[in-house]
Amino acid sequence: MGGADAPQLRELAVLAQGCQACDLWKRGTQTVFGEGPAEARLVLVGEQPGDREDKAGHPFVGPAGRVLNDALAEAGIERERIYVTNAVKHFKWTPRGKRRIHERPNRTEVVACHQWLERELASIADEAVVVALGATTGQSLFGASFRVGASRGVPLDLDGRPVVATIHPSAVLRSRDAQERAAAFGGLVTDLRLAGELAS
Repeated sequence: MGGADAPQLRELAVLAQGCQACDLWKRGTQTVFGEGPAEARLVLVGEQPGDREDKAGHPFVGPAGRVLNDALAEAGIERERIYVTNAVKHFKWTPRGKRRIHERPNRTEVVACHQWLERELASIADEAVVVALGATTGQSLFGASFRVGASRGVPLDLDGRPVVATIHPSAVLRSRDAQERAAAFGGLVTDLRLAGELAS
């Protein structure tokens, strides 16, 4: 059961640096582990690090991270008080010219990395609310049949821990126009507000 154990999280972060449970470590620059206070009341779980996160070694510091920061601010949630991590800890990518383009982790990779997410959650208080950002995260927590669209708007249960499902912030960036972008961002803010209310 969770116990808000900061030393345990630090130990896990060190152990995860040597993880070779799947082949993603061969191409990723480094393991990108979660960050934030162990006593956090909110745990935000993304899908995997992106190009910027892979280089910097920190979660949500690239373009999707800026969207997330804006959405958190709009929802009245301080990022410094939440724990932020990813379901998969290495960046999976494919080359396109000089760029490294995000590639969705497959089920084997998600399952291989789940041990770290489980151990992170076990080190954080049981009453902390989890926000599942995107389908890959939801599938890591609830299985391959999970769909974000069918699960948004109501708290889910993960072994007694409340979970709120929402889109990944990168979905806002992929919006086709300003109207779609505003709608996607507004939905993300609404879901984060729900999580914040559950955590208060």
